[in-house]
Amino acid sequence: QVQLVESGGGLVQAGGSLRLSCAASGRTFSRYAMGWFRQAPGKEREFVAAISRSGDNSYYADSVKGRITMSRDNAKNTVYLQMNSLKPEDTAVYYCAAAIAWTTRVVVTPGEYDYWGQGTQVTVSS
Repeated sequence: QVQLVESGGGLVQAGGSLRLSCAASGRTFSRYAMGWFRQAPGKEREFVAAISRSGDNSYYADSVKGRITMSRDNAKNTVYLQMNSLKPEDTAVYYCAAAIAWTTRVVVTPGEYDYWGQGTQVTVSS
């Protein structure tokens, strides 16, 4: 069982930056591929970024590529989402998720994730 707790959300002006964190419980964090998803009001949950168990591989949605970087620190059981040049359309609740992974692949499909956090709100004002 893994528990995920997101933090770092808030209100920021367009063009600003935020760094989200997701802390995981348990001693097997390095066995999990991790991902970030977001859901805006009235919209489906969408993929944002994913990272492999070791952190060597990452993958981003086209809408955030070049502006957002995902990283992980397995010693701290934490993943991060550094968001720069934020836009109003980035406004959403951001969720981190963990998927049991036996390889160094990244996971981009929500249905493949085993555990989800409660989410943190990010609001970007214009």
